[in-house]
Amino acid sequence: MAAAGAISGTGSGITALLRLRRPAARNPAIAAGSLADGGSPIWVRQLCPSLIHLDRSSPPSRIAAAAVSKKGGLLRPLAAAASSSPAEGSDYVGEAEMGFAARYPALVTGFFFFMWYFLNVIFNIINKTIYNYFPYPYFVSVIHLSVGVVYCLVSWAVGLPKRAPIDPNLLKLLIPVAVGHAIGHVTSNVSFAAVAVSFTHTIKALEPFFNAAASQFILGQQIPLTLWLSLAPVVIGVSMASLTELSFNWTGFISAMISNISFTYRSIYSKKAMTDMDSTNVYAYTSIIALFVCIPPAILLEGPQLMQHGFRDAISKVGMTKFLSDLFWVGMFYHLYNQLAANTLERVAPLTHAVGNVLKRVFVIGFSIIVFGNKISTQTGIGTCIAIGGVALYSYIKAKMEEEKRDNIFVR
Repeated sequence: MAAAGAISGTGSGITALLRLRRPAARNPAIAAGSLADGGSPIWVRQLCPSLIHLDRSSPPSRIAAAAVSKKGGLLRPLAAAASSSPAEGSDYVGEAEMGFAARYPALVTGFFFFMWYFLNVIFNIINKTIYNYFPYPYFVSVIHLSVGVVYCLVSWAVGLPKRAPIDPNLLKLLIPVAVGHAIGHVTSNVSFAAVAVSFTHTIKALEPFFNAAASQFILGQQIPLTLWLSLAPVVIGVSMASLTELSFNWTGFISAMISNISFTYRSIYSKKAMTDMDSTNVYAYTSIIALFVCIPPAILLEGPQLMQHGFRDAISKVGMTKFLSDLFWVGMFYHLYNQLAANTLERVAPLTHAVGNVLKRVFVIGFSIIVFGNKISTQTGIGTCIAIGGVALYSYIKAKMEEEKRDNIFVR
């Protein structure tokens, strides 16, 4: 939790959660960093809170200078505190010592991308391995969230990060978001348990289509024709992959589609639940609420089977130690990869993150095919490639549109 900077099973889900945070300042005059080439909006109040509370009577030599430069789509602080004394008769402001992250932002961001991909791939591998000997996706979904919640509580206890207070009004706003998160997460796992991991991720590539449809027909936002056209390859590719998928069954297909709808619902309410709380705390509270949503169906639908033979069969197949360690690590990797996705989004421009999210899906599909030896038909492979290409095109167009929209806001 301390490693990250929000609320989906997928990168897009995390993006929706991250949008819960409202910029600390609304005045464009205090915005640091140009967004003309895709920069993330970083506000002076967030970069250097002390600048907001400077004593106006202080001499210039005591005021720290903050500068932000863009390099490779990244925003990074350059300048620091004043280095000259009044005795030197100069108001020169020099560079303060910078840590490794400030000196090599590209390396740090690359590390975040690598860990995001690595943790996501490991999560999918362990998750599917568990389902091969313990086919209870509702219970496993509860374990995912439970481990994450414990991690959040421990992090709060040690003050990394400090727990943000929550009031009844904010709780009411977060409940719909958490419900969408819970349903989307559970149905994703039902699909993972029923079909090949690669096929589930191919179906989940349709999520941008549902987001666009909800934006236009529910929120009343006009979606440009170019954006709709970019979604055509996604629909065509998923259809091609589904028709010849060797592991196809309706449970896996319908569950993945419900997951897409649920995460779209979550995205809609995320936009309505804007809050000043940081994304790490938002994700923690959302996970806690989602856990309470997931527990009842797990008990009702899988409880009797688990008590009769579910746990006993799993332990007899792999042993108590491996069974418990698999459950712990799959929950830990689930929480950490979501946290890393949020942290990565905060470090790069939206376009960079969108492309990274597409590549992440390619990595997961590729590694799952290699690790589990899934056989796919030629048509399924071609359809998957077309769908992923469509998602990449959609992500690129949408990110560019959002950047232009923010540019226009700051120009005004």
